Amino acid sequence: MNGGLLVAGTTSDAGKSVVTAGICRWLARQGVKVAPFKAQNMSLNSFVTREGAEIGRAQAMQAQACRVEPTAHMNPVLLKPGGERSSQVVLLGRPVGEMSARGYHGGRQARLLGTVLDSLAELRATYDAVICEGAGSPAEINLRRTDIVNMGIARGAGLPVLVVGDIDRGGVFASFFGTVALLAPEDQALVAGFLVNKFRGDVSLLEPGVEMLHGLTGRRTYGVLPFRHGLGIDEEDGLRVSLRGTVRESVVAPPVGEDVLRVAVCAVPLMSNFTDVDALAAEPGVVVRFVDRPEELSDADLVVVPGTRGTVRALEWLRERGLADTIVRRVAEERPVLGICGGFQLLGEHIEDEVESRAGHVDGLGLLPVRVRFAREKTLTRPVGEALGERVEGYEIHHGVAEVAGGDPFLDGCRVGQTWGTHWHGSLESDGFRRAFLREVAAAAGRRFVPAPDTSFAALREEQLDRLGDLIEHHADTDALWRLIESGAPQGLPFIPPGAPA
Repeated sequence: MNGGLLVAGTTSDAGKSVVTAGICRWLARQGVKVAPFKAQNMSLNSFVTREGAEIGRAQAMQAQACRVEPTAHMNPVLLKPGGERSSQVVLLGRPVGEMSARGYHGGRQARLLGTVLDSLAELRATYDAVICEGAGSPAEINLRRTDIVNMGIARGAGLPVLVVGDIDRGGVFASFFGTVALLAPEDQALVAGFLVNKFRGDVSLLEPGVEMLHGLTGRRTYGVLPFRHGLGIDEEDGLRVSLRGTVRESVVAPPVGEDVLRVAVCAVPLMSNFTDVDALAAEPGVVVRFVDRPEELSDADLVVVPGTRGTVRALEWLRERGLADTIVRRVAEERPVLGICGGFQLLGEHIEDEVESRAGHVDGLGLLPVRVRFAREKTLTRPVGEALGERVEGYEIHHGVAEVAGGDPFLDGCRVGQTWGTHWHGSLESDGFRRAFLREVAAAAGRRFVPAPDTSFAALREEQLDRLGDLIEHHADTDALWRLIESGAPQGLPFIPPGAPA
């Protein structure tokens, strides 16, 4: 078998990442050697592979769904927004520069088509099947000429296309029809059919619409997936903030001890890898929320300043909103604060930045004895160490180089009293360390909170991926899906006018 499929969507956030992960897990459970692929990803949540390459976290999670190690070929182009109009371009896991949206779509993107097709070919030569994820909508007619992630990759590799639509938003039938009708004949020939996502209610009420859609387009619907809470995987697209990636349902599990533990995460601009707090949200009795006002920190037992693609900008934002003063008071009162990556950097004494913001010398909050200098070379590593008597694994993604001049050692950073700082993302996923850290926080906060002795973050992730696989297995036509992956789009699919504009 040398199969493939492109999962496209009528819109951003239609469920492409979730459906791709679900199909990957379903195939892996059938014994198929499968890999994920996304030619181009826009994300501030990224991950470091074992060979030191940076890719989107969604693709790392999809690789876990496949039960394989992630590689740079699974996400050859990663765009990391630095604002509304520019992004850092990461090619095959390494940053190659900053570029405006106009500059990227004006020519650079089209020149990358060969690179992404080579990565896809490498995966297809290694795996039985490759499940590709599109981005946004394939019917973005203003971008089709330079597209390398939707129909550009589908046509270049001859992939059948499954279009996912979020019926919970409404208008799904119009979105399906309009998506196909705005594609060129050659692109339409690859669109095999549709998958309805997030349906609530009696499926029989939807069937007449599905039949009419088939009559209008000549294309079948491969399944209707029911709405389920807590099925998201790591957030990836754009600049939005959400806790969809948490492994628990939205209802907080009851605490093991007498108290809950309240965690406030500062929603800094260009927040990156806020998935770090997913492991905290997975703990029974831990309440995690994102905040942007000083008063929202008042009842928090732990304040987390997360990673960001704009350390200096985040520092200015904290000061402008009064959050910086509140954090400084917390530290003076010996109340717990944790800074991760960019959040760690801005807790230090000063920052020298001629790379990210080009602001030069900037005073930090002065809460940790740390001086940061931004280097042009990005640090991309998977460190392993020990803290609080427990083994810890993490990953580093940063330009800032920290010189630690005091405090107690804490991973690669330091600790002064109840103020902690580290560049390590993902450290809280280490169960023993997370429990030890939460015990320290609870003691400092005066809370009778007790970490659950048996919470396994890795097991919860696996459980969630299995739920995604179940969703495909139980609610999609898997026989038809298998034929589509194995044999490609059906022949003779009708053209739906008007097609793409000239």
